[in-house]
Amino acid sequence: MRTRFTELVGVRHPIMQGGMMWVGRAEMAAAVSNAGGLGTITALTQPTPDDLRREIERCRALTDKPFAVNLTILPSVSPPPYAEYRKAIIDMGVKIVETAGGKPQEHVADLKAHGLIVIHKCTSVRHALAAERFGVDAISIDGFECAGHPGEDDVPGLVLIPAAADRIGIPMLASGGLADGRGLAAALALGADGVNMGTRFCATVEAPIHNSVKEFLVANSERDTALIFRNFHNTGRVAKNSVSERVVALSAEQGATFNDVRPLVSGAKGREALETGNLDAGLIWAGQVQGLIHDIPTCSALLTRIVGDAETIINKRLAASITAD
Repeated sequence: MRTRFTELVGVRHPIMQGGMMWVGRAEMAAAVSNAGGLGTITALTQPTPDDLRREIERCRALTDKPFAVNLTILPSVSPPPYAEYRKAIIDMGVKIVETAGGKPQEHVADLKAHGLIVIHKCTSVRHALAAERFGVDAISIDGFECAGHPGEDDVPGLVLIPAAADRIGIPMLASGGLADGRGLAAALALGADGVNMGTRFCATVEAPIHNSVKEFLVANSERDTALIFRNFHNTGRVAKNSVSERVVALSAEQGATFNDVRPLVSGAKGREALETGNLDAGLIWAGQVQGLIHDIPTCSALLTRIVGDAETIINKRLAASITAD
């Protein structure tokens, strides 16, 4: 498949692995890139910018294919040294960066000044248009189905993707609710140039998380997610477990503030869940696409299947629906 996205970043398949905290490590990114997609290292998974430098080196030892680094900018009482992480990305000669979060202009300007390709992840058409204006090379747009932070507009991909495609002139990836060839074919039909997947890549052999978590994702249905932080205007979608249920209950109490749930939602607890397989240790971020995940393949097998199925849908099923009359 050839799209504007594959041409932009130099990959074989129009499939990107999104940045995921604790999951976007060198072995994950390299496996996706070696399979023909665009793998992604998550910068803030590394405790320091120097650790990120070493992780980039480790990824280069595992693949000679293009890969990206994700830099997510989120509000925090004690924000990480974003500028130092950005400098590490530039210094290490990374060619592609996925940015996400609020007010990334400073980072985008510096990355672009050093010749990097910037893919910005957003959740609304208005934010995508703003990103296009300040110079990003491509957009990854998240529908309401997605894991992580889907924004506050609650617009699902079936509407959001074509709405964005109508107004955005640069390449665009569809994100949220995508796991198979049907999703890829649909995304292309709706105007996207490829797909960005997160939860689906968590249920692969190479994902650096405990197998119990992978089996949990396979067993879950599309109904097994919870929306948290709604009252705090920072909505997040996670897999249902005892922790997410407690967070939802506490948040609904009159006068609740984020401090009431803070001890339950720390990144350290989420990391513990992913690494130990204790499904009730912390939040497990996952999208509604869990309902479309039925196995734990290698990244190579997954991408081969997705692209093959999409090609069959486009060339056969859809073509067969057109008559000469």
